[in-house]
Amino acid sequence: MSWGTELWDQFDNLEKHTQWGIDMLEKYIKFVKERTEIELSYAKQLRNLSKKYQPRKNSKEEEEYRYTACKAFLSTLNEMNDYAGQHEVISENMTSQITVDLMRYVQELKQERKSNFHDGRKAQQHIETCWKQLESSKRRFERDCKEADRAQQYFEKMDADINVTKADVEKARQQAQLRHQMAEDSKAEYSSTLQRFNQEQWEYYHTHVPNIFQKIQEMEERRIVRIGESMKTYAEADRQVIPIIGKCLDGIVKAAESIDQKNDSQLVIEAYKSGFEPPGDIEFEDYTQPMKRTVSDNSLSSAKEGKPELKFGGKSRGKLWPFIKKNKSPKQQKEPLSHRFNEFMTSKPKIHCFRSLKRGGATPEDFSNLPPEQRRKKLQQKVDDLNKEIQKETDQRDAITKMKDVYLKNPQMGDPASLDHKLAEVTQNIEKLRLETQKFEAWLAEVEGRLPARSEQSRRQSGMYDGQTQQPVTNCAQDRESSPDGSYTEEQSQESELKVLATDFDDEFDDEEPLPAIGTCKALYTFEGQNEGTISVVEGEMLSVIEEDKGDGWTRIRRNEDEEGYVPTSYVEVYLDKNAKGAKTYI
Repeated sequence: MSWGTELWDQFDNLEKHTQWGIDMLEKYIKFVKERTEIELSYAKQLRNLSKKYQPRKNSKEEEEYRYTACKAFLSTLNEMNDYAGQHEVISENMTSQITVDLMRYVQELKQERKSNFHDGRKAQQHIETCWKQLESSKRRFERDCKEADRAQQYFEKMDADINVTKADVEKARQQAQLRHQMAEDSKAEYSSTLQRFNQEQWEYYHTHVPNIFQKIQEMEERRIVRIGESMKTYAEADRQVIPIIGKCLDGIVKAAESIDQKNDSQLVIEAYKSGFEPPGDIEFEDYTQPMKRTVSDNSLSSAKEGKPELKFGGKSRGKLWPFIKKNKSPKQQKEPLSHRFNEFMTSKPKIHCFRSLKRGGATPEDFSNLPPEQRRKKLQQKVDDLNKEIQKETDQRDAITKMKDVYLKNPQMGDPASLDHKLAEVTQNIEKLRLETQKFEAWLAEVEGRLPARSEQSRRQSGMYDGQTQQPVTNCAQDRESSPDGSYTEEQSQESELKVLATDFDDEFDDEEPLPAIGTCKALYTFEGQNEGTISVVEGEMLSVIEEDKGDGWTRIRRNEDEEGYVPTSYVEVYLDKNAKGAKTYI
């Protein structure tokens, strides 16, 4: 089966067919190229989708990924990111192994096709030239034969005419012979041209055309084989990534199987457990007899017969209520239980902790605004973070020390004195972090019950907390009750009751010596002290300073001998006695 023998006369059709084959190859290249673009676009969209749902750092979403379901979802996102990478691999392989290779092959194919058909046209033009020469010699032979016949007829006519001279007859005879000779020469030339043409024609149809068409056939068959190999490569590009894609899908399945609903439920308990006990039963009150009501330690009230007594979770009794203004008015009568219970269930949570008075509602440093269990977790986390910082600084100090030793042994490498400042700075940072750690460990010990709670006065006397922010208030947990759902609620009746009960501690407060004045201050603006523990001042008023700002933005002042409280530091201009040379202003 050869195009040279079977299609010897289909030169034009073969030219069209081979051009169609190249167009087909270019179409396939375009198809693969568009497929690679789709793979890249798909991979990009998958990556963007995975990135979109990744948890943001230092956000609430990051905390949610403690749960196994969220961890499984995060694993799914990571696997989808790897899945997208495999589609990028498909695109890269198809581009390098198919698109680029075939585009180069198409250029070579076009050049080869052009050369083959050029040789075919050249052979065709040669045989056409030979045919034209044959036709020309044939026409000349035919013309000469006719001329010879006419000359012969003219000679015979002249020879038969008695009136014609002998000279004219001889002339006609010579002319007839000349024409016959020319006809013989044309015949010989025609015969030679015919033989040459037949030879060229045989070579053309049996040698040149078959060879040229065979080259074209081989070229076309190579093109067909090449496109078939490209299709196999196309399939292999997908097949190669199937194992890795399978591993990605297996990872998603494994992540789904790792979801533990019991563990997630336990994490919810750890996240929201307050540590409070639910209220105890309320005993029946018989209104036919004098009202006697006793309740458990966890009930809504702590009133007993006789003098009321406050219990604060086992903490030591110090100066429990430093901001309660003395109220010498008689105790108010308690409201009925039903009214107090309704208020207890419907009242909104209020925080009496003085730390909440900070502008912007910043979270207290000791997390006293949180329930005991949550506070313990926060403090433990803070201690762990500080220990990590200490370890980091310690490693840095060790590295600097080793570098200094190297400089001491080899002075040409550097000046050991240049590291003293950095070493001192790192050592100072370690000491600060250790003091900070001790402070939070003390708070953690209080929460866990390992150490007794210290009063405000003992906190000030402890050298551990010098220079640290202290809030002169009692623990916020003392001002809260636990609601049935474990969240914080407070009842206004209990607040008023505590104020009434506070009058019973007036004798205790009167026994303590007032804090000495450490300077004076001038009110720059008018401040309305509406919150408990604050004091109102008028612009331009001079007052005594009994406690400077500890870093929380509040200064403790006194008016006369009985009225004292806190005002914002930015509202006053403070003159401390220890700074006699000039005034220290907090603006």
